[in-house]
Amino acid sequence: MSIISAPHSPAITLMRRLLSISILLLALAAPRLVAQQKAAATSQNADIIRLENQWATGLVRRDRAVFEKLLAPKFVYTENDKLMSRAEVLHEVAEGSDRVTAAHNEGMVVHEFGPTTAVVTGWLIVSFRGKSGAYTNRYRFTDTWVKGSQGWQIVAAQDYLAPR
Repeated sequence: MSIISAPHSPAITLMRRLLSISILLLALAAPRLVAQQKAAATSQNADIIRLENQWATGLVRRDRAVFEKLLAPKFVYTENDKLMSRAEVLHEVAEGSDRVTAAHNEGMVVHEFGPTTAVVTGWLIVSFRGKSGAYTNRYRFTDTWVKGSQGWQIVAAQDYLAPR
């Protein structure tokens, strides 16, 4: 009879103990791993919310540099029926005819799609001063963010101007 087939051999007993210890260690480590993943997701969400708020602040300051950092090279923007390229958005932000006097976000929710992709939904409220006077617009937005070599950048944004 071989040592492996013996029901109470020292080798079998040792293997069972090692297997039991391994299972116990995995069971103890699992909650920590889940907590670490949740902490990473929370940190990722906070980073993206911070970037969304930089967008709003950048509108008020006409800060082209902020938008050059935030917008991915192939960024596309839609507002209702209008489609704009990255270059058009940069021009409008820095040199548009209407001046943004205030902007802030409300009700933002980050929808994660893995460690490098997220979609943010929310409301952007923007106050303007233009040739026709002062006015405020509420936009329902959907922004798509991708994390690459330059960090988080927005690849697509869609704003819907809510009826007044």
